Amino acid sequence: MIQKLRKAIEGIFILALAFSCQQNNQVESPEAIEPTPTQEQLAWHNMEMNAFIHFTTNTFTDKEWGYGDESPEVFNPTALDVDQWMQTLKKAGFKGVILTAKHHDGFALYPSDYTEHDITNSPYKDGEGDLVKEVAESAREHGLKFGIYLSPWDRNRADYGETSYVEYYRNQLQEVFTNYGDIFEMWFDGANGGDGYYGGADEERRIDKQNYYDWPTTLSMVEEIQPSVMFFSDAGPDLRWVGNEEGIGGKTNWNMISPDTLYAGKAGIGDILQTGSKDGTEWIPAEVNTSIRPGWFYHEHEDSLVKTPQELFQVYLQSVGRGSTLLLNVPPDKRGLFHENDVEALLGMRRLIDSVFANNLAENAQISASSYRGEKENYSADNLIDGDPQTYWTTNDNIIQSSVEVNFEKEHEVNYVLLQEYIKLGQRIKSFNVEAKVNEKWEQVVEGTTIGYKRILEIPSVKTKAIKINFKDARGNPVVSNLEIY
Repeated sequence: MIQKLRKAIEGIFILALAFSCQQNNQVESPEAIEPTPTQEQLAWHNMEMNAFIHFTTNTFTDKEWGYGDESPEVFNPTALDVDQWMQTLKKAGFKGVILTAKHHDGFALYPSDYTEHDITNSPYKDGEGDLVKEVAESAREHGLKFGIYLSPWDRNRADYGETSYVEYYRNQLQEVFTNYGDIFEMWFDGANGGDGYYGGADEERRIDKQNYYDWPTTLSMVEEIQPSVMFFSDAGPDLRWVGNEEGIGGKTNWNMISPDTLYAGKAGIGDILQTGSKDGTEWIPAEVNTSIRPGWFYHEHEDSLVKTPQELFQVYLQSVGRGSTLLLNVPPDKRGLFHENDVEALLGMRRLIDSVFANNLAENAQISASSYRGEKENYSADNLIDGDPQTYWTTNDNIIQSSVEVNFEKEHEVNYVLLQEYIKLGQRIKSFNVEAKVNEKWEQVVEGTTIGYKRILEIPSVKTKAIKINFKDARGNPVVSNLEIY
């Protein structure tokens, strides 16, 4: 009896102590504003840069879209080295790679049990090759995640447009997602239907893009095999297209859209795909895809047209710097190697990024905020410059308009300001500006709308001892995890 009474008293004491601590020392964190990202989406955001690899019979026929009548025998790389691909991508700072396991021409880069139009009927390794396996294994050996693009459109198949083709496509998806280990992203696009070889028919075939593939059933099948895979298409369901292939993310870029009326290949949705919607019902962030060359496959006449390191750096600012993840295509040449010009450009881009963002002026600066939540240090402005992505500055729930000020010991030339929201609690900021103190007066140097995962603002070079960020409008009180100044 005494023991029970003692336990009861101890329990009451612990509860009272916890209540006292909560009242005196703790302030509840802000409630999330939905929608919010999944763990897989958060990991994808953190990757920032992934590579696309377009490689098939088109590389050897000098086409962009193979017609479907190409003989597998034309696929014959003479010095293929997937480790050269991965070593280059790793040095350039990429975190993942997506391979075209099958493009619209229908040629499979792996031995498929469901078609003769595959790598086993090519001269590559005397028909014993499996390029999907080689790329997947090499990617993982170099610390890169592996993804797949298996085109839904197949200009080789005689039954494309019929129900039996959908079964064929699902069978190939099962092969890929069963046999090649973890796949972080399944990529597919809206290029479906049109003229093609179609087993010798040489005709145009149109499909109902919204319903033909029965995407809910198809993607559920893949998800049962690999529950963590991310699905990319024009409208998700996990990642969305940005609406262009120029490498340009939206200056206003909400990670949310409402996908109920969108589908892969739907016309006229470019604007909403680029900007997203502040009232969107689902977290479906934009992926910015573009190619290092004018085309997606290697063409010798484009060797002099590779994007320069400076152009790639601008692509970086317009994609990663606008809260998206960059998917940059780097096509191997007929040898099966990344061309020397492409390698030089990629490594040059990396050097530019590293040099521009080498010295974070905010690290050793003094920082303050107009207010912070409950006046508790665990929500103060110091969290913006502590290098920890899990801490953040925020205000009380009823305070939206607010500011953060950074003061340097001496005058510095400032060119870039980098901001990141704590998106685990939702995307909030609608508008903000940046001011610099010049001759003891605050002058606006740049303004923006959304921030999201990351926003890098390039500003006219200004010499200043202080920078101020003013948050003007938001969906709720600002919750910002990182501030860097260069």
